[in-house]
Amino acid sequence: GHGIWLSRYSEIPFFNIPEPDGKSIPPALAGFNMFWTMIILLQVLIPVSLYVSIEIVKLGQIYLIQNDTDFYHEKTDSTIQCRALNIAEDLGQIQYIFSDKTGTLTENKMVFRRCSIAGQEYCHEENAKRLKSYQEMDSEDEDSADHQCGSSTHMSKWRGHNCSAVNEPLNRKPLNQLSGSYPALGGEDGADDVPHSGHVAFSSPIETDVVPDTQLLEKFSQISSHSYRQSEEAGSELSLETMYITDFFLALAICNTVVVSVPNQPRQKMRLSSLGRMPIKSLEEIRQMFQRLSVRRLSSSPLPGVKESSSESPNSFVSKLSIFKMKVAPPALDGAAQRATEPHNTDSPEDSQVLQELDVVNVPAGCEHNSAASSTELSSLPKLCYEAESPDEAALVHAARAYKCILQSRTPDQVTVDFAGLGSLTFQLLHVLPFDSVRKRMSVVVRHPVSNKVVVYTKGADSVMMDLLRTASEGGNNSEMEQKKIKERTQKHLDDYARRGLRTLCIAKKVMNDTEYAEWLNHRFLAETSIDNREALLLESAIRLETELTLLGATGIEDRLQEGVPDTIQALRKAGIKIWMLTGDKRETAVNIAYACKLLEPDDTIFTLKSQSRDACALVMSKILEGIQKNTSAKKKNSQKLGNVSASPSTRAPGFSAGLVIDGRTLEHVLHDSLQDIFLELTEKCRAVVCCQATPLQKSVLVRLVRNKLKAMTLAVGDGANDVSMIQVADTGVGISGQEGMQAVMASDFAISQFRHLRKLLLVHGHWCYTRLTNMVLYFFYKNVAYVNLLFWYQFFCGFSGTSMTDYWILILFNLLFTSVPPIIYGVLDKDVSAEILMQLPQLYMINQKSVAYLPSAFWITLLDAFYQSLVCFFVPYFTYYGSDVDIFSFGNPINTAALFIILFHLLIECKSVTWIHTVVIVGSILFYFVFTLAFGATCKTHNPPSNPYWIMEKHMTDPIFYLVCLLATCVALLPRYLLRVLQGTLFPSPVLRAKRLERLTPEEQREAIKRWKED
Repeated sequence: GHGIWLSRYSEIPFFNIPEPDGKSIPPALAGFNMFWTMIILLQVLIPVSLYVSIEIVKLGQIYLIQNDTDFYHEKTDSTIQCRALNIAEDLGQIQYIFSDKTGTLTENKMVFRRCSIAGQEYCHEENAKRLKSYQEMDSEDEDSADHQCGSSTHMSKWRGHNCSAVNEPLNRKPLNQLSGSYPALGGEDGADDVPHSGHVAFSSPIETDVVPDTQLLEKFSQISSHSYRQSEEAGSELSLETMYITDFFLALAICNTVVVSVPNQPRQKMRLSSLGRMPIKSLEEIRQMFQRLSVRRLSSSPLPGVKESSSESPNSFVSKLSIFKMKVAPPALDGAAQRATEPHNTDSPEDSQVLQELDVVNVPAGCEHNSAASSTELSSLPKLCYEAESPDEAALVHAARAYKCILQSRTPDQVTVDFAGLGSLTFQLLHVLPFDSVRKRMSVVVRHPVSNKVVVYTKGADSVMMDLLRTASEGGNNSEMEQKKIKERTQKHLDDYARRGLRTLCIAKKVMNDTEYAEWLNHRFLAETSIDNREALLLESAIRLETELTLLGATGIEDRLQEGVPDTIQALRKAGIKIWMLTGDKRETAVNIAYACKLLEPDDTIFTLKSQSRDACALVMSKILEGIQKNTSAKKKNSQKLGNVSASPSTRAPGFSAGLVIDGRTLEHVLHDSLQDIFLELTEKCRAVVCCQATPLQKSVLVRLVRNKLKAMTLAVGDGANDVSMIQVADTGVGISGQEGMQAVMASDFAISQFRHLRKLLLVHGHWCYTRLTNMVLYFFYKNVAYVNLLFWYQFFCGFSGTSMTDYWILILFNLLFTSVPPIIYGVLDKDVSAEILMQLPQLYMINQKSVAYLPSAFWITLLDAFYQSLVCFFVPYFTYYGSDVDIFSFGNPINTAALFIILFHLLIECKSVTWIHTVVIVGSILFYFVFTLAFGATCKTHNPPSNPYWIMEKHMTDPIFYLVCLLATCVALLPRYLLRVLQGTLFPSPVLRAKRLERLTPEEQREAIKRWKED
């Protein structure tokens, strides 16, 4: 343009200024140079400051999220943590949620519900009743709860073992379970029975206080030290069931990594020898003190249902000292702590003196409980705190403790257990094979203190444990046939537990002779010292050990749903979000929880994908797809036929809904490249997917598959270390600060304390953040285009010379100061719909999933409007001053001022909720502009010779034409935008505008309107 202009006036020297050497610049070269000049002049069109503004807006949005009091969880004293500061808008576009089960959908508070030992089931009716009363106790105060607990404990009576009458499937239980405090069993005050429960992991009273099953307790009381030692040492026959019960509870107490500590005292340290503190007292004096103490302890009342044993006399009690020889003593309680563990109502001053003397000589902890007859009520058990890596381990240890198999101490070399009827047993801890997601089990290798044999105790998932048991050969002996029957009965119990939604574990043992152990130890040593493939060799050595196991029994632990989980899942599904449950639990447990939390509905058609080979898996998926397509077509035809008769919702045929359940072994085939596409096609037709027995690696691969193949926005939520990989792979990772450590929280983008908080985080803050940011970005583009075009239109009248009709300082500061704050406030505080309406109408979330606010059509319409407004803003002053002799800045000042009013009032039209902050910022921007231009015009006498903006604004402030030009330009420029919004809100309201209208209604009218909305 500049070159063409100069070519028209080539004979006039004024327009063709020569170079210093006297030569004239060719028009083509002048046009090329001016092109780059215009690039510099119009660079404001590229919104470089938009990046900074977006970051500031995101920080403001994060600040509002973190200060939302609805995310505060009083019981854990925690609120939401926003660990990622730049992805808040992603919360408004989530299409898939991948959720863990344990600790995420459930409370991760494990309650011991059932067990099966030697094929015999023990249903723990009283414990089931306590759990039921605990679930219904949210409306009762703590005192009445304490009274009910005490009466429930001490008035337990013998009942038959019809377990089905008490324990119903989980999906039939009330779903509005509220967590709360429950008084400790047998104590006068729940807070005293579990010291520091708020600071010790997994110490909720409902978890720690297990009411023993009366029938099992009766059998347990028959275990005596004499018979057990004869059986172990001399190989004499002992009741098989009694042996299984003994080993079962020893496995519960030993096969873990639980750390034992005493309240208000440091963790116990194992002293290699307790004889170092014995010179003060002789052994005979110690025996006499034990005898005096045991006489008083024998007078205490035993537990209900525990039979008195004739062998438990004071002499037999004292004789246990010689049996154990006191050679390696477990950590004894300190004097103060040991005295605190004794019942106050039975300790005489003489007893206290005895205890003090015993403290001097470091008597093994728990010796006062080593006879069944001396067992007091549960309230007299030693006050020990168990700190476990997982709630499952803590629940099993507390269950063993309820049967007087008390884990007293643990060191790297020893584990001490106080077993009622057997006394204090100190096991030499040889090896600990920790749990991993490949083996799905853990084992401990110990040397038994009685038999001196190497014993392996193993617990793990039944899906793998059952394959590791000893197999009965044809014509095998009675022991093998009995083990086969136990396996069959236990498997039935496990299936029943899973159907009820209980978490299941199998308990097994293996006895090794010294030769077998030495051979395995050699392989283990080679694996531990290997440099190459060390992990694989360690895994191989663990697998080599965990074979030919003897099944002892199984456990069923209940993990209750968190408060508000079913409502949250229903709301998220109405918002158009598909939810997948990825869990390591077995299929029956996962499906039961899915029904309980309403991830699956009773009317859903459930397809179970379980195949042993890749070809079979492909065939099954093809058949399922054909079945879904046929059912969908049939539903559509029926709906069309019914629609011709009546259009009422009640007569319409319901849509076909399906759910998919797949196990971990089948996932290995499905995740192969050849089956990924058909698998995703199948999952898209299902309303919910449940992946059970999935490893952490499989979880992350599934999330990555959906994210990359379907190009969908994904969110992963979990609470444990096994969810970290899944959380990191998803677009948005949410960690729940539960009871399995902080690994998931540290790896997440957002951390919440309850799954129900996900509802507001997505439906409210996700909707707001995305809507605010998209509207702010559109407004930023509009603002820059509208202002830069003013300079562009002026180039047609100045020969495209790159001249500006506005002073360069005002041109620079227009975007930097005068119009920078209002868009930021708009992006942080604007609310198109209130939080209450968004929570009640999850359907509004789907608008952002489709990116309605940032469609290409909306972008180009906004740019066209910016072009129109710039034309009006430029040519209204142009025609006003046409033919006059005003200077360049007198012409540009009205244009610049009108542009400021148009851009700011345009923002007011677009705001859905104008607050006092909006008003202050907009009025402040206008006042700041006038103050600056007045001050600048009064101080720039020689700023830009020969022309400068000296006293320009002062003159215009006294000129009525200036005000008329600004008013006319603003009204004409904004009129189309205003009329468009009025017509859109009146004739063609969007769902957001319809929801916005509900805020003006009364609460009764609002409820009715929302009800009609949902019905439509």
